Amino acid sequence: MHNNHEVWLEVALNGAAGRAYQPLIPISASEIISQGIDCAHAGASVIHLHVYDDAGQPSENVDQYRRVIEGIKEKVDIIVYPTIALTGTAEQRYSPIEALAKYGLLDWGVVDPGSVNITHRSQIESGEEGLLYNNPDSHIQHGLKLAERDNWRPAYAIYEPGFLRSGAAFAQTVRLADPPVYRLMFSDNLLFGCKPTIHALDFYAQVIADELGNDADWMISGLDAHIQHLIAPALAMGAHIRVGLEDAPFGTLETNVQLVEGAANLIEQSGYSIVAPEPYYNGDRGPKVCERDR
Repeated sequence: MHNNHEVWLEVALNGAAGRAYQPLIPISASEIISQGIDCAHAGASVIHLHVYDDAGQPSENVDQYRRVIEGIKEKVDIIVYPTIALTGTAEQRYSPIEALAKYGLLDWGVVDPGSVNITHRSQIESGEEGLLYNNPDSHIQHGLKLAERDNWRPAYAIYEPGFLRSGAAFAQTVRLADPPVYRLMFSDNLLFGCKPTIHALDFYAQVIADELGNDADWMISGLDAHIQHLIAPALAMGAHIRVGLEDAPFGTLETNVQLVEGAANLIEQSGYSIVAPEPYYNGDRGPKVCERDR
């Protein structure tokens, strides 16, 4: 049990599904910047975001990322990190990450340690093809080598239990500024991993203890999922928390700010304090090497 740990509260502002699935997500740069700032004031200590082009389609445009990240950081001192492209070569997928690191705008970055079918229950019922989220070993290694070189912290999405094991093994092949953040993914209607139940949370917590030890940084999140009922027990197990419209059930009528405020209240009512994780990228200092990676 971790009754006194300080909690990171991450907000995932939008995702790539678009407004057809999540009508209230911010899409324009000004919307993303405004909601990011408002969420930071509401209690978020980390922001994850995607960017969109002028036609409202998901984009990996570096200038757009730079605009929104700088716009948020200009007003609030907070970690803001982008996604990676779903497809392409390793170099193509991580090209925006490399550019943002050069600009000094990258504290965390996405490295997902495995591949998974992301299929909605309704797609199976209608015969529609789901998404194969493909992360070959070479792509995982490429992302981690960039994290080592450019001094940013990997954020792992754990869709399946095996991602914990492979992610830990891959992390041992590089000298990171600090170990990855392991983010458990639960879903009610997307048929990967586990539904957001106490039994599933207990199972994952035991795997984390067995594979990573008691010092691992991990958090709970969802994708088309309600996870509020898991927040209190997860906190008692040592977890951090992520909420936001990228993760919430499709068609959610709450705003990002309301989701952050609700989670912040639950964290505080459970007797924990929300803190900001230390930024890892800093062009004025050398890379910090974690003792566990020596």
